[in-house]
Amino acid sequence: MNTNVTIYTATWCAFCHAAKDYLDKLGVKYQDKDVETDPTAGLEAVDKSGQRGIPVLDIGGTIIVGFDRPKIDFALKNLNLMK
Repeated sequence: MNTNVTIYTATWCAFCHAAKDYLDKLGVKYQDKDVETDPTAGLEAVDKSGQRGIPVLDIGGTIIVGFDRPKIDFALKNLNLMK
C-alpha cells in the first residue's frame, strides 16, 4: 500500500479503534500494523515512538502517540491530506 500514514494498533485498544475510525471518517488511507500479531510491527512502533504505548501514528514521519486529534489534524494538514 502506497501511503504516508501508518498506524500501529491492537484489536483490544479502544483508542486505536477511535484513531482508525477518525482517519476513515476523513477519508485518509493508512497502513494498519497490528502489534499484537506482528512482533516486527511492535518493534517498529517502539523504535519510532520511544515507548510502548499505542496507538502510534506515523504521518509522513511525524510520530504521534495516542489518539491526539489536534496533532493528527496538524500532521495531516502538513501533508495536504486534510483541509
